[in-house]
Amino acid sequence: MKILQISNYFYPHIGGIEQVTRDITRALQGTEQKVFCFNGGKEDITDEVDGVEIIRAGCFAKVASQSLAVRYGKLLKKTFAEFRPEIVVFHYPNPFAAHYLLKLLDAYPDCKLVLWWHLDITKQKILKKLFSGQTERLLKRAVKVVATSPNYIEGSAQLQSVREKTVVIPNCFNESRVAQTEQTRRAAEEIRARYAGKTICFAVGRHIPYKGMEYLIRASKFLDEKYEVLIGGQGELTERLKALASDDGKVRFLGRLSDEDLKAYLLACDIFCFPSITKNEAFGIALAEAMALGKPSVTFTIEGSGVNYVSLNGETGLEVRNGDAEAYAEAIGKLAADGALRARLGAAAEDRARSLFSLDKFCENVKKLTEGLKDA
Repeated sequence: MKILQISNYFYPHIGGIEQVTRDITRALQGTEQKVFCFNGGKEDITDEVDGVEIIRAGCFAKVASQSLAVRYGKLLKKTFAEFRPEIVVFHYPNPFAAHYLLKLLDAYPDCKLVLWWHLDITKQKILKKLFSGQTERLLKRAVKVVATSPNYIEGSAQLQSVREKTVVIPNCFNESRVAQTEQTRRAAEEIRARYAGKTICFAVGRHIPYKGMEYLIRASKFLDEKYEVLIGGQGELTERLKALASDDGKVRFLGRLSDEDLKAYLLACDIFCFPSITKNEAFGIALAEAMALGKPSVTFTIEGSGVNYVSLNGETGLEVRNGDAEAYAEAIGKLAADGALRARLGAAAEDRARSLFSLDKFCENVKKLTEGLKDA
């Protein structure tokens, strides 16, 4: 069985879709497979990652987050002709790539299309309308559509239209990013000693609007000095966030964290804060990582997002009305005041993450999907 994945980018490029694409290659070890994607540079290149051939089309520009490549169509056509894939896993959204893929699929009617649905196009409303016909063709042509959570199916009109062929395969957390070592434990102890007597609230993620770090900072203003709010990551909003927090000594910006530092802060914190506010946060891998380390979380209710599937309100963490900074602060305070509650939610969080969102479970789900397509 020959399987071709078509993704935006691939490792060493870092991103959620790229990580899922790589996880799928790991799940399909032993299967004849290739990955087709964009290259960060302008040249077309072919290399190998984890024993899998990666074909990268040189990118000359990006428009509204969409990469563009002059030779994309010719290179994809050549790949089809030489590899002749039996299954194509297409990572959605990627309208430029979809244009060429749909043309090729007409020429390869026996090729089975699996549409891996990462998120609805919501931010670019004009693009959503412009490519609505293309999306309908993809959904119609697909033999299976993969969603990362049942919540996302319920909240997406497009997925609702093909519910009978939609399956749920949750994303998985990176095992290496939560593996504890003696060095990690010592670093975590040093962090706890640095903030002795304080409740440590930790958040990490890109500083962009949908990640909602602004609301965590606003929530901090309702907390007293018994708390420390530590924020990792950086992005386009970093300076604005620092300005918003300039009168609040509890908030500390950690910048971009190495994997070792990330593990140390996750181990050290009392509460994991995940303040994302829109469906652009389709799942929440960072949330699953924190849960895997036994940390209770505070999230917002995001209609149609998988965030509230990853962490369950009252079972693995606390969830409050979207954008309500005061309610977010109250939830933090509730967890801080009740050690038994933190322990109970944290234990349930670890159990849920390791049973549903581990790489082993992901691989099992992917193999079940592809095996089921052999005779479809």
